[in-house]
Amino acid sequence: MTSTTATPSCDGKLKNSNPPSFAALIPFLIFLLFYLGLSIWAKDFYKVPMPVAFLVASASAFLLNRKEPLGAKMEIYARGMGENNIMIMCLIFILAGAFAATAKAAGAVDAAVLISRHLIPDSMILPELFLLACFISIAIGTSCGTIAALTPIAAGLITTMNLSPALALGAVIGGAMFGDNMSMISDTTIAATRTQNVAMRDKFIMNFKMILPAAIFTILIYFFTKAPEAAHAELAPLSWKHFLATTPYILILAGALAGLNVMMLLFLGTVFSAISGIFCSSLTFWEAMGNMGKGSLGMAETLIVAILAGGLLGMIRHNGGIKYLLEKIQFAVKGKYGCEFGIMLLTGLVNLFTANNTVAIVVAGPVAKDLSDKYECEPRRIASILDTASCAVQGLIPYGAQILIATGIASGSGIKISSFELMKCLYYPLLLGVTLLVSIILPACFKRKRTK
Repeated sequence: MTSTTATPSCDGKLKNSNPPSFAALIPFLIFLLFYLGLSIWAKDFYKVPMPVAFLVASASAFLLNRKEPLGAKMEIYARGMGENNIMIMCLIFILAGAFAATAKAAGAVDAAVLISRHLIPDSMILPELFLLACFISIAIGTSCGTIAALTPIAAGLITTMNLSPALALGAVIGGAMFGDNMSMISDTTIAATRTQNVAMRDKFIMNFKMILPAAIFTILIYFFTKAPEAAHAELAPLSWKHFLATTPYILILAGALAGLNVMMLLFLGTVFSAISGIFCSSLTFWEAMGNMGKGSLGMAETLIVAILAGGLLGMIRHNGGIKYLLEKIQFAVKGKYGCEFGIMLLTGLVNLFTANNTVAIVVAGPVAKDLSDKYECEPRRIASILDTASCAVQGLIPYGAQILIATGIASGSGIKISSFELMKCLYYPLLLGVTLLVSIILPACFKRKRTK
């Protein structure tokens, strides 16, 4: 789940926006062209700050719909910036930064890395990171919470083992999106099953069959990816203090299993990190306070990107961009397999323009239900397509909360990596999309052969 500006009603329909319009999507295309075009031209993704790209795109959005007064446009943009989901996500960013910095200063990251080095062979670090993220995200039902908890550990492994930052963070994000898609308590699972009126168990079984190939191929890629050899210095022996230092992570997992909100988890994890650090003499009270502040401020760019993206996407939604996608794809759908492909495309595109996989499902879900009833598609399969398509796109977009949290926390640990640089190693979300597409195309091809 991540930030958005679309404001769906209970039935998934968008309110207070203009008629469908392709022109409403132009600012988003300008964002991609400006950021990607200049970065590729400069051969450096750090040359163009993402906030600047969003400002340029936002300026183009204000030039559209000239009949509307500038003051009204400003209000629409401001409402998008301050939309509930955006503000909640910003609070998660702040808490994630505070938790990561405090846990690192308290020795939790170093302890978790040392325990991992003792228990896991160096050649298995990448598969283990992916699988660990899978299990945690299934347990807690949130990709953002999983990434906030595991990114500091991944950053520690990157430093001590000379791992590729993109590979290590990509493994964490990929595993987190696996759980976001499959967890029974994930917002996306709940939204997908409710909009299609199917049981969670039925959706889980269908979804698992659909995404299993992507998970297997991802594990094989990490297994056969040769990690750089770590320094052969002898590892320090483990002591009770190392296990005590990792208790903030255990607390987060236990709290999530108990059903605590992700913000509450990160807050408690931060407080417990400070307490354990003071108890183990790793921190003083004032040092703990200072690290909380530094960690929060370290997420400043991430916050700015989320807020500006919220404003831009609010303008796109208001000007009829999302309605345009809904209308065009619904009109183009023909036949059962065309229906499945159309629902996949619709969900993915809405997710692209809202940056929130849960909202994408809520918006596309009612349309998907109407189409699936018309073409007699299997409801549990449609629910799986909705969830899987949204998670595949969400795990790949550079302005999504998942990538922003990972790059923000990594930056706080001294690891510089851009969102687009990280995208090169997001194997699981990419394979997830490919697997979903294949699961739609193959049955259609077999049906055509049988009818000939």
